Amino acid sequence: MSQDVFERGFAIRKDVLGKEFVEKSFASADDFNRPMQELVTEYCWGAVWGREELPRKTRSMLNIGMLSCLNRPHELKMHLKGALRNGVSREEIREILLQVAIYAGVPAAVDSFRIAREAFAEFDAVKA
Repeated sequence: MSQDVFERGFAIRKDVLGKEFVEKSFASADDFNRPMQELVTEYCWGAVWGREELPRKTRSMLNIGMLSCLNRPHELKMHLKGALRNGVSREEIREILLQVAIYAGVPAAVDSFRIAREAFAEFDAVKA
């Protein structure tokens, strides 16, 4: 594992998902799932999110669309909150989810809209 890429990924992950969430993920990791936390931090967050060719806002928007299409509600909720931190507006999120309805199906979009409302409420509660 490249320590530099890992550290860059750890910093980006905390910026996007929130310091408390990421630190809790690592603190609760055990021998079984710690390698997965390290892999995700280094490769997803350090090697890919750490690239400068796309801004974080764009990466967040892409993740919302892909996670909605893949029906990954836990990851979607987490990335919706990250998208808000990255400057994606609720109106932009709505438009992404409408696009999901057309290309991935209405049921995927309906679930994603429900998850988005939950994510917005949780995000607002933390900010209050």
